[in-house]
Amino acid sequence: MAGHGIYKPIDVSKLNKDLFIPSMLDATMGNTTVNGDVYGVPHVWGTSGLVMNTAEAGETVKDYTDLCAPEVAGKVSYRLKRPTLIGFAFAMGEDPFAAYGDEAKYAEIMGKVEEKLIECKENVKTYWGGGDELMNLLRSGEVTASMAWDTGGWKLNDDNADLTFVAPASGALGWIDTFVLPAKGQADDVAYEWINFVMQPEVAAMITAAAGNFTASAGADEFAEDSLKAKYQASFPQEAIDNIKWYPPVPAGLETIEGEVLDRVQAAN
Repeated sequence: MAGHGIYKPIDVSKLNKDLFIPSMLDATMGNTTVNGDVYGVPHVWGTSGLVMNTAEAGETVKDYTDLCAPEVAGKVSYRLKRPTLIGFAFAMGEDPFAAYGDEAKYAEIMGKVEEKLIECKENVKTYWGGGDELMNLLRSGEVTASMAWDTGGWKLNDDNADLTFVAPASGALGWIDTFVLPAKGQADDVAYEWINFVMQPEVAAMITAAAGNFTASAGADEFAEDSLKAKYQASFPQEAIDNIKWYPPVPAGLETIEGEVLDRVQAAN
């Protein structure tokens, strides 16, 4: 934003803030503030966390690091990607996002995560690479607990009531697609009207029905289709919503640190 100026600031006073889930609005405004101006507010969102067979692993797996518990040895899976590094860091009591501005501190946190993931390798059935692969592993019973996306867990739940998404104790990891105003836009008043319109709970529920993901509209889950509403509310009580760890922009240099950690974990015996 600072380098290319492709958006214009949002006048938050023209939005009905009561339509938004407060924690999502605050997080998004914080992550999209440049030089004191807000450039984005939340719309569609989703998370990654734990997808598991609750009948077999539910008593053991409450957080990411519980995938390393002996009770689920050989029956877990996750990707060797940055969400795994971030999730394990939070579950180990660290705050990797708070260290984004300090490469040395971030490298220290990633070093601790690396040790944990190497220690955990004997528990891993396989590192999954795609959603279909993971879904098949869970459906077949080869894997009983994994890191994965909320929508994948809810899809599995349609076929097996024991399979579902669970928000980890340290917080699910959240992404948000935002509303922004193009720098050359000439109909800002209509844009604000549109945002306020689609964030109405009844309208937002229609978007969820079409897209499969929920929006940051407060109370929209009450208007969702009954089975999806039940899955959402079971996975995300209010405390779990407020505990979501929203991804901030990644500073330059950190992906190199993460890549080296993942390579060493992959290569370790």
